[in-house]
Amino acid sequence: MLNKKWALILGGSSGLGLATAQKLAQHHFNIIIVHRDRRSDLAEIEKEFESIKSNGVLLKNYNLDATNTAKRKEIIFDIESWIGSDKIDVLVHSIAKGNLKPMYSTTEKTLEHQDFQLTLEAMAISAYDWTNALVQQNLFAKDTRIIAFTSEGNTKVIPNYAAVSAAKVALEAIIRNIALEFAHIGIKANCIQAGVTETASFKMIPGSDKIKEFAIKRNPNKRLTQPEDVANVVYLLTTEEAKWITGTIIKVDGGESLR
Repeated sequence: MLNKKWALILGGSSGLGLATAQKLAQHHFNIIIVHRDRRSDLAEIEKEFESIKSNGVLLKNYNLDATNTAKRKEIIFDIESWIGSDKIDVLVHSIAKGNLKPMYSTTEKTLEHQDFQLTLEAMAISAYDWTNALVQQNLFAKDTRIIAFTSEGNTKVIPNYAAVSAAKVALEAIIRNIALEFAHIGIKANCIQAGVTETASFKMIPGSDKIKEFAIKRNPNKRLTQPEDVANVVYLLTTEEAKWITGTIIKVDGGESLR
C-alpha cells in the first residue's frame, strides 16, 4: 500500500532542503522537490534522489524555477494530477536565490534596487505565493505544516548580506502572518533559524571561511550546525506532538547564538 503523506520541498536538491527530503522520506513521506540546477550537476543530484526513493517512497522532482509565476502554475497543475486525491502535508521553503553584493565599494558592483527586489521575491515573497496558490487549489491537508529557513542575519549584520538579511526578516513576517491568517484551515507555519551550516549557498557568501571559524569558536558545542541537525527539527515540526507550535522562530544552532 502506498504512503499517503506528501512533502513539497522548494529548493530540495542540496543543503538543508535535501537533508530534509532524506529525513522525511525515512519517516514515510512521499517527496516532491522543486529545484533549479545546471545540467552538469544533475547526475549527482539524481543519485541523491535515488537514495531517497530507496526508503520505499515516491519522489517527483521538477528542475524548474520555483520563483517563476508561470512555472509555479505548471508545477502545481502537474502535482495535482500526480497525487490524485491525496493532499500535501508539509511545505518546506528552502529557496536560496539572493544577491550578495556589498552596499558600498570602490572596486566592485554594489547593491541596486533590482538586487533587493529579486532577493526579496525569491527568498521571502515566494513562500506566500506558493502557500496561497496551493490553498487556492485545495491541495493542502487539514493539518499542514509550513516550514521556512531563516538565519542569524535576521538581526546580526554580515558584510555583503544586506539583501538576504532583508529577505529573511520579510520571510519571518510572512510566515507569522500565514500562521495567523490560515490557522482556520489548519495550517501551522514556523521558521527554523539554523546555525552556520556549510552548504553550497553558504560558501557563496564573501568571507564565509571567517564566518565559519567564528561560528565554531562561539558555539558551546564547538562545531558547525549540520544539515541533518536542521532536518531533524523539520521532522519534529511535522509530528502530531508539534501541532500546537505555530508562528514562531525555532533556533537550531547548538547554542551558537547564545553569544
